[in-house]
Amino acid sequence: MPEAIRSALDSLLANKTRSALTMIGIVVGVGAVIAMTALALGAAAVMDEFISGRGANVLLIFPGTVSSGGARGAAGSAATLTFADTDALRGGIFIDEVLPETYGGAQLVWRNKNWNTTIVGSTPGVLEARSHKIEHGEAFSDMDVTTASKVCILGATVARNLFGDEYAVGRVLRIKNVPFRVVAVLKAKGPSPWGSDQDDLALTPVTTAQRRLFRSAIPGTLKRVTVRASDKDTLSLMKEETRAILRQRHRLPAAAADDFVIYDMTQTLEDATASTRVMGLLLGAVASISLLIGGVGIMNIMLVSVQERTGEIGIRMAVGARSLDVQLQFLAEAVILSLSGGAVGIALGMLASRALTERFGWPTLISAESVLTAFGFSAFVGVFFGLWPAWRASRLNVVDALRHE
Repeated sequence: MPEAIRSALDSLLANKTRSALTMIGIVVGVGAVIAMTALALGAAAVMDEFISGRGANVLLIFPGTVSSGGARGAAGSAATLTFADTDALRGGIFIDEVLPETYGGAQLVWRNKNWNTTIVGSTPGVLEARSHKIEHGEAFSDMDVTTASKVCILGATVARNLFGDEYAVGRVLRIKNVPFRVVAVLKAKGPSPWGSDQDDLALTPVTTAQRRLFRSAIPGTLKRVTVRASDKDTLSLMKEETRAILRQRHRLPAAAADDFVIYDMTQTLEDATASTRVMGLLLGAVASISLLIGGVGIMNIMLVSVQERTGEIGIRMAVGARSLDVQLQFLAEAVILSLSGGAVGIALGMLASRALTERFGWPTLISAESVLTAFGFSAFVGVFFGLWPAWRASRLNVVDALRHE
């Protein structure tokens, strides 16, 4: 085997240009596999982080719909969720935390600057439930919720557009002509997988939002309730418990439909994971086509090489070389070409992944598993597409080979 490898290297180095051109297909194929896999893994990681940040062990409860004159309103148009519901839910066995929420759009004004954003009214627990971290200042407290204090927490995008490089904490801005004191600014989270800005929001106490910003026809009603379990294992039990408590609270008959809607974030995570997995498979399949084309190129060149070196093969077999020795030499040439192209392709794929992230901002993630898989596949291509030329070389008749010009 060492002799076969040395002979293969000598032959390849004697034809450097042809060897380099033959490797291009493998280089492009492996590079494409690495880059496409990194792109798919990066998208999956961002999606997983986003859903986890929203709470993989969280249920979102919205009011049901209201009908008028036979026409049904939009989802959440009914006023069926109240603070009394959240108080009842807090007594649940599997429920770890309950967040009453209301929200809406509003214009924020600071001096001669203004910015329209989403205002979310909730309790201090919303920060942990949504994985928000505070950059400057301190969160509002439960006392602020009780007293409906006019305080707010700004997302990074809102703070940047209103205050620029100025320190925002302690400033007093206006929301719907109501003065609010900024008590904190959140750390930037960046865009969501769907392109929306997760930092374009402001948080206030839920009671303040209800009384000062988004007054409803029925006081005390909520637009959303977030219920969190201690872990994902009890989520299904918590969902059933939540539904039972709300149906009992709303005095719904057994045959009546729910007047609320429960969204399970776990299903969202599973759907997103399945989508990114399919995307990864498609990207990997497309990239693998390039690798297969590179393998065909290797087989073609090796067949040409066998034809050109028929006389050399005849001399080797005449002086005692076995068919196996000839076969190993040509197989070694194919594998060396493939592995060399694979190594260069891995480096090219890593550079391409980095370029995609730096130039376009696309998330990429290179895993050791994907690198080893691509390298192993390149070796398989070398063996698979090198077998036939090697077999053809080993089956040459010695006399016919010696007479070959």
